[in-house]
Amino acid sequence: MEVGGQLLLALAQHGSPMPLKDLARDAGMVPAKAHPYLVSFNKLGLIVQDEVSGHYGLGPLAMQLGLISLQQFDPVRLASPLLADLAKQLGHTVALAVWGNRGPTIVRIEESPNLVHVTMRHGTVMSLRNTASGRLFAAYLPEDTVLAALQEEHAYELRHALTTTALQPSLGADFNQLLEKVRQNGISDAVNLSIAGVSALAAPVFDESGCIVLSLTAIGPTAQFDVGLNGHIATTLKARGKDLSQRLGYRYNH
Repeated sequence: MEVGGQLLLALAQHGSPMPLKDLARDAGMVPAKAHPYLVSFNKLGLIVQDEVSGHYGLGPLAMQLGLISLQQFDPVRLASPLLADLAKQLGHTVALAVWGNRGPTIVRIEESPNLVHVTMRHGTVMSLRNTASGRLFAAYLPEDTVLAALQEEHAYELRHALTTTALQPSLGADFNQLLEKVRQNGISDAVNLSIAGVSALAAPVFDESGCIVLSLTAIGPTAQFDVGLNGHIATTLKARGKDLSQRLGYRYNH
């Protein structure tokens, strides 16, 4: 199974049907050795061979197994066990946020092991404009979804006298530029925005369809927090986010 499984791994990594010669090469074996495995996999439905081109691709059983696997993976349940180790590794509080009825909402928290740290509360709804998690969701969600959430957020601020500024009917050029920067870097930052002396970074987790399902966020005192977009915190969050996304079925182009 381990030897023949290399053929399935090669097909999965390639993402499209392959001729026998290329498939065997990517699996680290000669075509004559690969062929008997492919015959057996074909009988099981793990692979199929195109009658015209002769190329091999993943079969219906492989697709069914993939769908069942995706159904078993709840993003929050999948990511939660990683938080304790991540907080220890980064030395800062880390949290998971999902898109809720009122916007990005904190659902899991692991506080920093250090004596000086920033705390968050479960159920906190994060500002779309002024938090790393909020900006992250705003960067990857459809614009109409973001605008609707911004309007609700603004209405809440008006009701509680937190603002008297009129809301623009669009995201605005400056905010759009900021969101494009988030997409380009694959990470969102917020330095001394909501609370002076507190900074945060957030990385996305995508599902199999490419939709953002989680914000993986680190937050801490600015004086002790590496806010660099290529720093230790950012690269670690991005790596964890990428790993979780792949486990949820998302395929990166590079």
